[in-house]
Amino acid sequence: MSILVLVRHGQSQWNLENRFTGWVDVPLSPLGIEEAAAAGEKLKKENIRFDLAYTSLLKRAQETLASILEKLGQQNIPIQKDQALNERHYGDLQGLDKAETAKKFGDEQVKIWRRSYDIAPPNGESLKDTAARTLPYFNNNIVRDLKGGNNVIVAAHGNSLRSIVMEIEKLTKEQVLELNLGTAVPRIYVFDSNMNIVSKKEIA
Repeated sequence: MSILVLVRHGQSQWNLENRFTGWVDVPLSPLGIEEAAAAGEKLKKENIRFDLAYTSLLKRAQETLASILEKLGQQNIPIQKDQALNERHYGDLQGLDKAETAKKFGDEQVKIWRRSYDIAPPNGESLKDTAARTLPYFNNNIVRDLKGGNNVIVAAHGNSLRSIVMEIEKLTKEQVLELNLGTAVPRIYVFDSNMNIVSKKEIA
């Protein structure tokens, strides 16, 4: 048996300000700091000893992971940081207020950019594009560790994690568009040695 925990970062400053964030390296908001600490407290009750951790190159995910590991007293485990786990790149929308963007381009167009599987915003990535960089990294590194019997925690982003959940749970393109991962809500999978899901749960 091996355990995988996926955690989206706590609320960022630009989540709070309702801006498209993408690869812009903004920190956690005060609420996000609290959410990350709370996620650590929730995981403490699960009594999981992690062997290693993965996160993106963006500080909001790294800060969330650091807070969780501090609560668990597991700060000394190896941590791999990689751009493959970064949030979806929002291109020309990055930094823009979401309501202002809807006024500029129209609600329907912004909805298509945000919620379609394979239509990207100008100079940005679709969810399909995000999966194309996230999943090879996941399969080559994280799955390898899980198959080796290791317990792994991944602190990343809404869209990079959605692509991983899509892969693990064999979701369709339509199903993954309905999937919303809450900020700092741990999602726990237990796998057998063949990477079949034995159990899964979220601890909100």
